[in-house]
Amino acid sequence: MLNGNSLRHFVPALAAAALVASAGTAAAENVEIRLATLAPDGSSWMKILGRGAAEIEKKTSQRVKVKYYAGGVQGDERDVVRKMNLGQLDGAAVTSVGLSMIDESIRVLELPRMFATVEELDYVADQMWPYFQKKFEAKGYKLNDRGDVGWIYFMSKTEVKSLNDLKSLKVWLWGDDGLVRAMYKQLGVSGVPLGVPEVEPALTTGRINACYSSPLAAVALQWNTKIKYMTSMPMSFAIGATVIKTDVYKKISKEDIDLIGKITKGMSKTLRKQIRKDNESAKKQMVKKGVKVSETPADMVAQFDKAAQAVWAEMTGKVFSKAELDMVLKHRADFRAKKGAP
Repeated sequence: MLNGNSLRHFVPALAAAALVASAGTAAAENVEIRLATLAPDGSSWMKILGRGAAEIEKKTSQRVKVKYYAGGVQGDERDVVRKMNLGQLDGAAVTSVGLSMIDESIRVLELPRMFATVEELDYVADQMWPYFQKKFEAKGYKLNDRGDVGWIYFMSKTEVKSLNDLKSLKVWLWGDDGLVRAMYKQLGVSGVPLGVPEVEPALTTGRINACYSSPLAAVALQWNTKIKYMTSMPMSFAIGATVIKTDVYKKISKEDIDLIGKITKGMSKTLRKQIRKDNESAKKQMVKKGVKVSETPADMVAQFDKAAQAVWAEMTGKVFSKAELDMVLKHRADFRAKKGAP
């Protein structure tokens, strides 16, 4: 979710033109791939994506260039997906919220309170990613390797030590995030629907006094300067990916696509590793600058777990199929059987 979930945005994080896969064989000169993202310039996501873009340009002898529109200059993720469908953009590095506007069912990988560890998430997502790549391919998009936003926590101006505390706040809701909206409904939380670019000014003016995010996204978007507390309990783990219209492949030679694939394959793993490291560093930075990580009481965790399972049931048959939820639960059970239950 995120996003935070929103920040489920960032993300997303993936190597910009991970153009791996079926492609046309006709060569084309000076192809520019236009991608948008909410990730701000200077953020960890953009530093890595920028390096990847530079390497792609160099190793294809400038036959392929990647241009990023960072920091939400092309709008929120709904705007970006619309522009891709209109041919105004070739792709985007988006959170799962943006991915869900192409195929909703991918949100089954981001259900609240589903995963206990990143290793568990990695195992399940790795097992299911080829399945989702086929679904996106059928809709005219290449779904590239997975990227991270990170664990999503509630962040607020006053301390949250109970569900009643959370209910009393004006909490941000990413307007396009149906999973978080459903979770809020189950918890009895009234969300204030806003786009990601609207959150920082809303925290400044007091329109909202709480939000949810990964630590790295909060620092990158400067939300951390507006809040004083963060829950120790994560609501979910937010993911993302780069998607590119399959029509782009017809403009690029197979040789260049193979070359780009080699570049981006290793980069996706580097990206996830770096984002996870930077999330830990961002959390420490927030604490050092006065943000208190408030220990979430056991009864509040239990309330979230109960609400989360109600959301899983509610979304089944609407956002994802029962078979898709069963796949996630089976892979999670397989992982826990091998590694031990959390």
